[in-house]
Amino acid sequence: MSGEIFTKQRWKGSALCAPLPPVLITCGFGGKVNILTVAWTGILCTRPPVTYISLRPERYSYDLIKNSGEFVVNLPTEKLVRAVDYCGVRSGKDTDKFRDMRLTPLPCGCACAPMLGESPVSIECKVREVIPLGSHHMFIADIDAVNAAEELLDQNGRLALDKGRLLAYSHGEYFSLGEKLGSFGFSVRKKSKKKRPPR
Repeated sequence: MSGEIFTKQRWKGSALCAPLPPVLITCGFGGKVNILTVAWTGILCTRPPVTYISLRPERYSYDLIKNSGEFVVNLPTEKLVRAVDYCGVRSGKDTDKFRDMRLTPLPCGCACAPMLGESPVSIECKVREVIPLGSHHMFIADIDAVNAAEELLDQNGRLALDKGRLLAYSHGEYFSLGEKLGSFGFSVRKKSKKKRPPR
């Protein structure tokens, strides 16, 4: 059942968790729009649906999000890996990253923040609370809407994210999600007994 048992070294606490989703956050306020890469993100609650992103206060988008109270989480595909990296190392204070990366801002339900046309899934978020934690502040946000590409829907209208070729980020490196190893609950699912054909 179990695999190899590892011999481990104990280090002091640090920001190490992998893999992570390197998402593209779109935001805007006062006629300014920006796009930035964030890896500190995830789901906090199912009902109601709540997410978060953590940002350094000195980042250009921090005030755009704090003042507007909204942002959009855009899930990137492997085709967007260069844009993901670029939008994480360049500041919107100095350049227009939409123009630089030839990305398309599209209107959505948010008043100020656009969604990213090249992303197959764009999640509209409204900030409910900002929590200062230290180097980063956590924006806790309600998920107002999910915009999903029709190409990712199966014949039953369900979202098939495995078709999206989404990215993962691990310790400074980008990866395309690979081989499917199982689905939720597979370890306890009873195997269906095949009926023998009648003789």
